[in-house]
Amino acid sequence: MKFMLDAGHGYSTAGKRSPSGMREYEFNRAVADYAKKELETYQDVLVYFAHSDDRDVPLKERTDKANQLKVDAYVAIHANAYQNTWNSANGVDTFVYVTKPKDAYELALKVQKNLVEKTGRRDRGVKTADFHVLRETNMTAILTECGFMTNLEEESLLRTDSYRKICGKAIAAGIAEHYGLKKKPAAPDSGGGNLYRVQAGAFRDKASADDIALKLSLKGYQAFAKKDKDGLYKVQAGAFSKKENAEALVKKLKEDGFTAFVYRE
Repeated sequence: MKFMLDAGHGYSTAGKRSPSGMREYEFNRAVADYAKKELETYQDVLVYFAHSDDRDVPLKERTDKANQLKVDAYVAIHANAYQNTWNSANGVDTFVYVTKPKDAYELALKVQKNLVEKTGRRDRGVKTADFHVLRETNMTAILTECGFMTNLEEESLLRTDSYRKICGKAIAAGIAEHYGLKKKPAAPDSGGGNLYRVQAGAFRDKASADDIALKLSLKGYQAFAKKDKDGLYKVQAGAFSKKENAEALVKKLKEDGFTAFVYRE
C-alpha cells in the first residue's frame, strides 16, 4: 500500500508558533518521520512525504502530488492552537471531510483511539472540517491534531522527542490496524525466498556502500549494506512480495537521484 504523510506548514510559515516560539513544523515533521519509520516495518508499504524541509509546500502541490501518485491514504499531521496566548484548551482530535466518508471516518477513529491511548491526552473526538487536504484529495484522507501549542503543559510535551515518537507510532498503529498491515520478518534479510529486492549499489569497498546507505537513510529510506557471496558490498533499500511495490520504490529512488533496480531472491 502507498501512504502520503503531510507534516503541516513549514519552517518559515508565518505564525504557527507557540507563545514561547516553538515552530509547529518542527513537531509535525518529527512525528511524520517517526510514523514513516514505523509504517516501513510493515510488509508491502511505501511512504511518501507531502512536505519539504526546504520550503512551505503549497497545499495544492501537496494534494496534487498525492493524487498523481494514487496513494491509498493521506494523513496530515498538525499541532493545534487556540488564539495566540497561553490558555486551557487541550487534547487531541482527528478530522475528516464534512461528508464524513466511511473509510476516512473509520481510519480516523482508529488513529484517534491510538493517539488517546498512547499519549494519555484528552479525547476531543473525530470531527469534520472543510480543510483543503481533506477536500482536494482523491483518496481516504484524515488530519490529526496532536495537542495544543497554546497549552503550557502540552507545549512542553510537544517539544520532547519522546512525545513526538509516541505520536508517530500511534498514527502508524492506527493506519496498520485499519488496513490490516502485517509486520515484516524481524531480520531485514532473513533469507525468505521469492522476494523482490531493491538494490541501490554494489561496491568492492565497504566504506562506499556504507556511504550510499547513509545517504539513503538521511532521505528517509530504510537501507543497509551487506557483503554478498560474490565479495561485493551491496546496498539494499527494500524487499517486497509484490513486484509493483518494488518497482514503485525504484522509481522513487531514481527521482531522488539514486541508481536502483529490482532483483528477485
